[in-house]
Amino acid sequence: MKRRSLLAAMAALPCPAFAQSWTPERPIRLIIPFAAGGSTDVTARLVAQALGERLGQPVVAENRPGAGGNIGAEAAARAAPDGHTLFMAVSGILAANKALYKTLPFDPLRDFAPISQVAVIPNLIVVNPELPVRDLPGLIAYAKARPGQVNYGSAGSGTSLHLASALFAAKAGIALVHIPYRGGAPAATDLMAGKIQMIASPLVEVIGAVQAGQLRPLAVTTPHRSALLPEVPTVGETIPGFAIPLWNGIVAPAGTPIPAVNRLSAEIGAALRSDALLRRLAEQGSEPAPSTPEDFANFIRAEIPRWAEIVRVSGATAD
Repeated sequence: MKRRSLLAAMAALPCPAFAQSWTPERPIRLIIPFAAGGSTDVTARLVAQALGERLGQPVVAENRPGAGGNIGAEAAARAAPDGHTLFMAVSGILAANKALYKTLPFDPLRDFAPISQVAVIPNLIVVNPELPVRDLPGLIAYAKARPGQVNYGSAGSGTSLHLASALFAAKAGIALVHIPYRGGAPAATDLMAGKIQMIASPLVEVIGAVQAGQLRPLAVTTPHRSALLPEVPTVGETIPGFAIPLWNGIVAPAGTPIPAVNRLSAEIGAALRSDALLRRLAEQGSEPAPSTPEDFANFIRAEIPRWAEIVRVSGATAD
């Protein structure tokens, strides 16, 4: 998102001064559907701290990983809709999983009240430096010569790491083996240890390892190069038209009172406009994308068919 467009979008958000009719009565629980240390966890905790300071109540992070985020999503959907339970959702859970799983223990549209989108995050294809490839064409050639012998990790079936890698393999015409983990951080740890060979990870989870020379970056999955790694090409520069960015946002259980939804959305938007949080997200390569509840709901509706097509083309399955 261009800076001018971002500022215009932020200006359109509700002002906290007009959303004061609801106040939390106790600490708020923020359910995070992946393991600690991953992209979703890092961003959620930054937002939780800033939101808690604005609300005057702690926002307590609770990791509930497993099943591609569905375990945490089900827990959030079944929580009391009183404004004191929030869920840090991602594109896989609210959009892709509907096409990946035959049955879900929740409905992404019916069971949640959208509050605000939070950020857009590029995925970065990285390999272990011991792998004898230095760029994306080299990885494709290496994998074509070894069908079914190159594996990749993910944060679980149906996550953006899974779908980005599966779509890349499908578009490149190569056969890769999927190794699901319970979060992106453990997948990155095993990649550095040489137990797997590749991941398409949210940039925030691997930027430190890349800068330390522990992982080799090959390409970003977004339409444009990352400002943090301008020398790293996009996948689209090798495979024209390829783009699969990750997004996240905060929702509450369906039935959460509208005053609570509006107050929470306004405060999240204000936090994302703060210099401190803007700087922290930029350091991770993330682009803040706050929205109104209505805009986030419309965005999710539009994303479900788009991700269904990504699932279809990639051939990815989760059941």
